[in-house]
This record gives sequence, C-alpha cells and structure tokens, in this order.
Amino acid sequence: MNQSYNELTKEISSSINKMKENIPDVLKGFYQMSGSALKANTIDAKTKEYLALAIGIANRCSECIAFHTKALISLGITKQEFDEILGVCIYMGGGPSLMYAAKAQNAYEEFTNLK
Repeated sequence: MNQSYNELTKEISSSINKMKENIPDVLKGFYQMSGSALKANTIDAKTKEYLALAIGIANRCSECIAFHTKALISLGITKQEFDEILGVCIYMGGGPSLMYAAKAQNAYEEFTNLK
C-alpha cells in the first residue's frame, strides 16, 4: 500500500483539531501528558521518541509511526540509528512488527526527502 505519511499526518492533525473544538479539556489533558512524558529529563527526548516509535510499530499504528518518525528526524536521528530501532522492533514483534517496521521505513524515506 502506497501511503503518504506526510499526508497522513496532515489528515490526522486536521481531525484532531476538530476534536480540540469538541472536547477541548480531553485534548488539553492529552497534550499536557504527551509533553510531560516526552520531555527530556533523566532520559533524553530522542530516546523517548525511540520508545514511542517502537510502541507504535508494536501496536500497528501507522499514524503513530508517522508522527514519531517525523519527530525523530527533527531530533537528528541518523539512518543507522533508525535501522537499529527497526531491528529491535522486528526481533521483539516478529512478522507483524516486520510489516509495520517496513511502513516506518517508508515514513523515514518520505520525511527525509521532504527536508
């Protein structure tokens, strides 16, 4: 399936913005939690995004893959680092994770070509 991860993030962001209007307190709470969870403390922000990407792959969430791949690129992830993360995901999740790691690979390629 040829999917544009750039378009996917735009589409989901648009839908989330509509939800911000309808349930603002819920979304405010979610983004507050997200910001707190991903904030660099003892563990740096890049490592936290590695974890988020791995969980997105394990849970087969294409949207999570898109957003966390984009975030990792903005944090300066190298191709080698990205590939190693995918390797751990495949090891831990078997065939289904391999399929979603391939999607993450496509997202990485798309977002790095947009820079």
